[in-house]
Amino acid sequence: MNADGSASGLTNHLPAAAYPIHPRVAVGAVVIHDRRVLLVKRRQPPAKDTWAIPGGSVLLGETLQAAAQREIMEETGLKIRAGEPVLTFELIERDPDGRVRFHYVIVDLIAQYLGGDITAGDDVSDARFVSAAEMAHIHVNPRTRRLLESHFGF
Repeated sequence: MNADGSASGLTNHLPAAAYPIHPRVAVGAVVIHDRRVLLVKRRQPPAKDTWAIPGGSVLLGETLQAAAQREIMEETGLKIRAGEPVLTFELIERDPDGRVRFHYVIVDLIAQYLGGDITAGDDVSDARFVSAAEMAHIHVNPRTRRLLESHFGF
């Protein structure tokens, strides 16, 4: 194992979070504005090329709300105010040998859009507000789709 918890000998195409030595805490922000939800198209595994709620890892000493606000600014260029959790879940992905490739505990928070213009950050290939009708025509993460349907009527 490398110092960052990744397995040694792996090629550089895997993100630093691959092959962790412990679960990682992450946040997502459910931002709804003008009856559309903010989604990003993931550039890296897990969920590469899938549309999902934007977010990322929580840094040591950072609150869930501060992490969500920072991650949404980094991924989309938007300013938000993160609120309370609406969903907590695990994402565990194993490689063909059964080793844990990714393990996240993810807390999705409701968030209020405050302003800014959308620009896709380095770890996403696209970011936009999406209507319920548009969601039917893009590859949305199944868990994201269930959350938006059950809690927000998308």
